[in-house]
Amino acid sequence: MVVKHIPACFFIFEADQLKFEDGIKLDFDDVLIRPKTSTLSSRSGVDIQKVYDYLHAPVKEAVVPIVAANMDTVGTMAMSEQLSLNGMLTCLHKYYSVDELVNFFAEAPRLDTFYTLGIKQEDVEKLIDVDDELPRLDEGGLGIHKICIDVANGYQKVFVDHVKRIRNLFPDTIIMAGNVCTPEMVSELLISGEADIVKIGIGPGSVCTTRMVTGCGYPQLSAIIECADAAHGLGGHICADGGCRMPGDVAKAFAAGADFVMLGGMLAGTDECDGTWEEESEILKNDKGGYTVSGKRVKKSLRFYGMSSEEAMDAHNGGVGTYRTSEGKSESVAYKGPVMDVIQKVTGGLRSACAYVGASSLKDFPRCATFVRTNRVHY
Repeated sequence: MVVKHIPACFFIFEADQLKFEDGIKLDFDDVLIRPKTSTLSSRSGVDIQKVYDYLHAPVKEAVVPIVAANMDTVGTMAMSEQLSLNGMLTCLHKYYSVDELVNFFAEAPRLDTFYTLGIKQEDVEKLIDVDDELPRLDEGGLGIHKICIDVANGYQKVFVDHVKRIRNLFPDTIIMAGNVCTPEMVSELLISGEADIVKIGIGPGSVCTTRMVTGCGYPQLSAIIECADAAHGLGGHICADGGCRMPGDVAKAFAAGADFVMLGGMLAGTDECDGTWEEESEILKNDKGGYTVSGKRVKKSLRFYGMSSEEAMDAHNGGVGTYRTSEGKSESVAYKGPVMDVIQKVTGGLRSACAYVGASSLKDFPRCATFVRTNRVHY
């Protein structure tokens, strides 16, 4: 970069030395969805289930495309059990033992559950060990139907090669891989890696500090719009991962073209989560209008942290390596009750958003939705 000094303390930067992308990039807080005239009489008639064909896996299925994130507090077997009853998906975290995973996948058909692994050889060996212990998929639908290959940085060639290796091992399984945030890498993972779904998001998560630590990332709404365009042109799908703090953000992600939306922080603190709970004494209202402290202990808050945080790496990797730093933080999340209480708010908001723009189904929502830019003070 060349900087020339001129009078009055101005600076001129040689434009040909700078690397800027053209166009403004937007996040969820930068936009609202513009209401439109609608012929719908009620939001109750909005269909939020979608039918999916996949680019590589020979599968056609109908699901409600909300996905619980593969965090060790959120991506639990209890979460999977509950969400699957409502046609929704869960990415199990990768820290269950082989025996736990075999028992879970052999117990009943887990059509709505992703087995999650990373990029290490030991992750592949563990997946093979679990699969070897399971019945074949044609024996009552048992076994692993979906795989999520999860890394923080999906831009390395070794990751694309890794995804292709898993595809070769499991040619008929639905494979989701990420994370990335730009169209060219979506295309690479879909074509060269042979993924079916690409996870989109670098740094937007509520307990992710990648943007602060590395300066790298991409505004999530623009990432979804641009990556969806790339994926859909090839017959692939994307899953928006991170940045959704409230139901309106989920609606914006779908309106922008996301095929699936993954939730972590929004589901943290529900009964189906694992982890360290802080408890408090139950307080009951008595007949005289006052309050009594009972001897029962009830949940108050859950310890919640990013999977690249110091707390997570201490728990699963023996600490933070000397060659790196943590890219996540820890916080306490207030107890929220059963996960379906949260899900009802999410799906209710999604149905209302569709009704506001005249979309009778989630499938039609992106076609009907128009964004307007705001000054980021609309909540």
